[in-house]
Amino acid sequence: MSGASGAGDQDDDIGIVALDGVGAVTPLLGTAFQERNAEVSPDGRWLTYESDESGQLEIHVRPFPDVDGGRWQVSTSGGTQPVWAPDGRELFYRSGDALMAVPIETGQGFMWGNPAVLFEGQFAPSLGGRNYDVSPDGQQFLMLKLGSVDDVPDAPEARITIVQNWFEELRRLVPTD
Repeated sequence: MSGASGAGDQDDDIGIVALDGVGAVTPLLGTAFQERNAEVSPDGRWLTYESDESGQLEIHVRPFPDVDGGRWQVSTSGGTQPVWAPDGRELFYRSGDALMAVPIETGQGFMWGNPAVLFEGQFAPSLGGRNYDVSPDGQQFLMLKLGSVDDVPDAPEARITIVQNWFEELRRLVPTD
């Protein structure tokens, strides 16, 4: 998946990159809006991504690879950084300080339930991409949290050591004669 801008526009679009050594990009979803952070479901049948077509970033799902076969907005009050549960039965995303979960059923087409808050916290903001992940069993999350040395008891003081003329210092410490 690619979040690179298309030629001549300023909006993020989604494309497929060939892994044949050439790296050709085939456009998959390109509109006047931003589409990014795309992820294919574990069974390979669905594509989730964030888009600002409603005026704010929301989470959408489409069939994959036939992205024109339907479109559903699964978030209700903003969403970024979607990721599928490993079993494909839930979709997770961030909404402000909350991590949300949406139940998913794909047996007879695509159906989803109401988003629910899993937990909230002061986690690192996104710089455009997803900055968290779910464990393979779907029971734990790895989140980046902002912090400082003051948050860690007995943390060593941060310092930088600069060694000038380090070749000379290396020759002095490790003689080769």
